[in-house]
Amino acid sequence: MKDFFGFIEFLFVDILFAPLDMIRSLELKSWILANGINFLFIIIISALLVYWMIELVKYDKAGEEDKDPSAHSFL
Repeated sequence: MKDFFGFIEFLFVDILFAPLDMIRSLELKSWILANGINFLFIIIISALLVYWMIELVKYDKAGEEDKDPSAHSFL
């Protein structure tokens, strides 16, 4: 059992977290490069939010939404 848990430790510490260790050491050299992943996620989420809002406006102007107060069974 000790070998099994030792393998799990080796897998996570030495293999799966190696890219995160690289990013942590990169932060001392360049803060912008180290946070590039965060910037990428912010850009993707912002673009999807803008797309979603444009679609909501489009459906609202088309009048396709059922705005009847009894449209949902829980109302």
